[in-house]
Formats: sequence, C-alpha cells, structure tokens
Amino acid sequence: MSEIRVVIVDDHAVVRSGLGLLIGREEGMTAVGEAGSADEAVYRLIEHKPDVLLLDVTMPGGSGIEAIPKLLEVSPSTKVLVLSMHDDPHYVRDAFAAGARGYVLKEAVDAEVVAAIREVASGGSYVNPALGARLAAAEAHERAAAQADPLSEREHEVLRLLALGHTNQEIAKTLFISVRTAETHRAHIMQKLGTNSRAELVRYALAKQIIEPD
Repeated sequence: MSEIRVVIVDDHAVVRSGLGLLIGREEGMTAVGEAGSADEAVYRLIEHKPDVLLLDVTMPGGSGIEAIPKLLEVSPSTKVLVLSMHDDPHYVRDAFAAGARGYVLKEAVDAEVVAAIREVASGGSYVNPALGARLAAAEAHERAAAQADPLSEREHEVLRLLALGHTNQEIAKTLFISVRTAETHRAHIMQKLGTNSRAELVRYALAKQIIEPD
C-alpha cells in the first residue's frame, strides 16, 4: 500500500516527539502532524486526512475515547488507534464501541506500536494479545452471568415489588418512574423469565432470594 500517514494526539510533547521519531524511522510510514488535545486534533484531521490517528486516552478537556465519534465525523476514512496507559478491558471495549480500530498500551515495545499502526491502516484491528485475552474472559463471564440471571438491576427492583404484591401504580411511586414504565418493566420481566402469572414471579423471586419466605 502507499505510505501510511499518521497524526499523533497526546498531551505530552515528549511522547509526541518520541512517537514521531519512531514512525519516521519506519519505511512506508510518516508522521504528518500532531496535536495536544482532541480539539486540536480536529484541525489536524481536516488539514491532513491521515490514514491513522494515534490517540491518547487521558487528555485535557475529557477522554480521548469520548472524542472518537466527533473525530471520525471529521475524517471518516481515518482509522483510530488508541494509545493508553490503561490495561483495563473495559477501556478496550469502550474504545471499540466508540469507533476505534485498535488499542495498544503505552508500555508496549516500539515494534508492537508499529505493527498496530500497520494493522489498522490495512483495515484490520489490533489489541495487545494479553489484554485481548482478558477482554475475552471478561465478556465470557458477563455472558454466563446474563444467562444465569437475565434481569437488569432495575428489573430486579420491580420484580421484588411485584412479588411482594405491589401494583404498577405503587411500584411507579416507589421507584419514581411512570406507571407506563413500570408496566413496561413488568412485561419485559415476564418475557425474559417466560412467566405468565404473579405466582410464577413470586416463585422465581423466592428461588433467587430476591424476597424472603414469610
């Protein structure tokens, strides 16, 4: 492919300088611009329309992840590669949900950063292998938990009140929601649990220890 053009976004000048030198040493890759904030990055994107935006997570004025949708709106063809000190799988999930194509840790060796840039520039995605494994494990745990108990926290509150004999109107008043919302929660609960009566809801609530036996 043609030369990969990269814009570097980080609030630390020394980090931008180091990344610029790293990229400049690579064949077929060049740093065409840099920015110290997400707002400044908008102008660099308009100016350069780079292939890859190397974006820090923690910056002045807000999270880099939260800025991704706006940045992609300015330059939809640019691939966002998040560069972060956070090795929490939740950050990875949030970054990809926002539109990022890769997530690499700041502690990564130079070769990994370069490989990640090339991968996302070519249309692929990249996550540090160890971090990717942790993300997969976390998602598997969440899926298992959802299968074991499909109800949300709010639905648990509504179910408890239903099982205790409260009406939709009483539930709405207790939880500071509308009666329509209470009715919707009740319908969703019954659908998820495959129940057709209050008695079945009571049995489920007892089995899950959502309410205590009299």
